[in-house]
Amino acid sequence: MKLHNYFRSSASFRVRIALALKGLPYEYIPVHLARGDHKLPGYAGVSADGLVPLLEVDGERLSQSMAIIEYLDETHPQSPLMPHDPLGRAKVRALAQSIACEIHPLNNLRVLKYLVKELKVDEEAKNTWYRHWVREGLESFERQLQAQADQRKQTGLPASVYCYGDTPTLADCCLVPQIFNGKRFDVNLDGLPLTMAAFDACMKLAAFQQAQPANCPDNEG
Repeated sequence: MKLHNYFRSSASFRVRIALALKGLPYEYIPVHLARGDHKLPGYAGVSADGLVPLLEVDGERLSQSMAIIEYLDETHPQSPLMPHDPLGRAKVRALAQSIACEIHPLNNLRVLKYLVKELKVDEEAKNTWYRHWVREGLESFERQLQAQADQRKQTGLPASVYCYGDTPTLADCCLVPQIFNGKRFDVNLDGLPLTMAAFDACMKLAAFQQAQPANCPDNEG
């Protein structure tokens, strides 16, 4: 497998986590988004949407982190990232999509660049935009975790160690990169006890440590 990705890309980070959790080897191919490598002819010839991550596997090219992770989970069932029951899978997808579909699209690199270059928003206003949407999204995420915790308590189930249950799932693959980027922009993470507990539990695992930006070959600090 070959993974085209960028060390700071949240979406790329998600896939690196999934690969590490499953113990799957791959070739790391850096695509420097800040320099515009994704717009060069070489990458355009590989990626139809010009985005990262892109996974080359079995003669196919797969884009979109959520689709890639679910493909990996279906084809490599060891260390499953989705619950076995339909209700559990729906809940994990809801948590994951709260980040991937609600928070991340408003704050990815191309959106922030558009705010600055096209709309002439200054640096502080751009960062205020980022912090607002990340904080609002994480507060919603926390409420979802709290509702889940209350339900588990009522049914006599133990509290979740991670976002859902006692093993990492797709939701954790999404949460950890979002917290990393939130910290980069000094987002206030106070008052999110369940969210940060899940993050801390993840970061105790070798797979999450291995996949983090600091350990990527294209890391720039």
